[in-house]
Amino acid sequence: AKQKVVYHINGDNPKQQAGALRNIQNHINAVGAENLDLRVVMHGNGVSMVLLPESLDKVKGFKAANSTPQMQATVDGLKQQGVAFKVCANTLSGRKVSREDDLYMVEEVDIVPSGVAELAILQGQGFAYIKP
Repeated sequence: AKQKVVYHINGDNPKQQAGALRNIQNHINAVGAENLDLRVVMHGNGVSMVLLPESLDKVKGFKAANSTPQMQATVDGLKQQGVAFKVCANTLSGRKVSREDDLYMVEEVDIVPSGVAELAILQGQGFAYIKP
């Protein structure tokens, strides 16, 4: 059976976010993408991982916008291996973030009503919880 895993990102430190993405790649390398159902749930300051730097001044409540070309390339590589990145709708509305204009490659299907609720739902479905 596939491993079901959710990684929780809610901090805005770019080194910590990059480390979390390295952990995810190491996880994939260890068990194989075909053996994983892996999700990343971002809420609060964690949304900074996909927040475009040019949007930082127009959104509310963020100290960082970490979607640099290097971060984007890493996210793209993980998506190509089947990793799903989910973003909290509460954070987007509360901080006046436009999915289309302010975020890197976040589609409508990637938005969940509540990041914390999504974590609880996934854990209830048997997903292992990892907070890097």
